[in-house]
Amino acid sequence: MHLIEAYQPLNEQEARDQALILQFLKRNPDALERTNLTAHLTSSAIITEKTMTKVLFAYHRIYDSWAWVGGHNDGDPDFLAVAIREALEETGLETVTPYKDDIFTLDVIYVPNHIKHGQYIPDHLHLNVTFLLIADENHPLSIKIDENTGVRWFLIEDALKASSEPRMKPVYQKAFDQIRRIRTQTKDL
Repeated sequence: MHLIEAYQPLNEQEARDQALILQFLKRNPDALERTNLTAHLTSSAIITEKTMTKVLFAYHRIYDSWAWVGGHNDGDPDFLAVAIREALEETGLETVTPYKDDIFTLDVIYVPNHIKHGQYIPDHLHLNVTFLLIADENHPLSIKIDENTGVRWFLIEDALKASSEPRMKPVYQKAFDQIRRIRTQTKDL
């Protein structure tokens, strides 16, 4: 929880989402578990390669869209470890390196009801922390058959077009804008 408290929001949306997440955590000791049907913590990753011009997305079965990778914390308070584990599992990559150990972006994301593994999942919120991870774009990729049907690199300019989830486009746009700022700062050094 310290990482969320220490996070410096990028904008008003993140400041309000940070306040909501911290308040929810204080009131819900089971917030790390998906047994909390209202909301629970998730850790996601934006995976880029060393030039930060491409991102790696997976085609998610449930959302029927190209999207970032990530998953439920399921009791694990180590957000970065969860993001890395999910990134490796969902892409077939053997290694990823965190750009920084700090949270990259923070979002409260509405998840509509759906069926997963034959079980009904009601509408709920993902209290999501995202990390920026770096990977070798030449490493072989593979799908995680129960979660996605494809894994591929996109130019950042094309990744947003590939996503068919309207509620996620602003989340991705914010992350991509942040990546562009990093690239610009790196060039200026």
